[in-house]
Amino acid sequence: MHITETDTLLFIGDSITDAGRDRADVTSLGSGYVQEIARTLHDRAGDGAAPAVINRGLNGNRVYDLEARWTTDVIDHRPTVVTVKIGINDTWRRYDRGLPSPVDEFEACLDRLLADTARSLSARLVVITPFLLPVTPEQEDWFEDLTPRTEAVLRAAAANGAQVVRADLALRRAARTKAAAELARDGVHPSPLGHRIVADAWLAEVDSRLLGRQGEAQPDLD
Repeated sequence: MHITETDTLLFIGDSITDAGRDRADVTSLGSGYVQEIARTLHDRAGDGAAPAVINRGLNGNRVYDLEARWTTDVIDHRPTVVTVKIGINDTWRRYDRGLPSPVDEFEACLDRLLADTARSLSARLVVITPFLLPVTPEQEDWFEDLTPRTEAVLRAAAANGAQVVRADLALRRAARTKAAAELARDGVHPSPLGHRIVADAWLAEVDSRLLGRQGEAQPDLD
């Protein structure tokens, strides 16, 4: 399946999805990967119609915050493609505030959101994996929490027939030739280059023909 001009794409998640969007402007997409995806779709459409794109990312959100606003921020918009990017704050809050998000509870919550969406909408589900590019020695310790959380994301996606965008692998590959801080200044929030890599990984998974038309290689996720 490919994205068409009749689709409505809704993205929801934390600050990585939010990317500084203007909350007073419902059309604002921020300056991150959502905007990059929308720009690629618009360029492909040329003078024709492009699919609608909605950004409902919010800074600081954990999976439980998404659940609290899921009906109004997702279901009520009746999107045809729903993309969820969540998980890094569930890990981060454990280390900076001592606020745990047990992996089993996290997985159960994400599973509920995906399952409820599948029941309520005829929408394609897409899940972007959380990622971390450590820029401090302390961040290396976060993988103790993040690795099993990423595995939980993969299980929830598989259980609900969601496509998976392995942003973690795409960024890890880029980090072989780029400094981590060049891709994500604090190890978490992508730079413009990092956001483009996430966008390209989404395009390669959801509608690979877009990258071919742009002349860009699909990410090697090995």
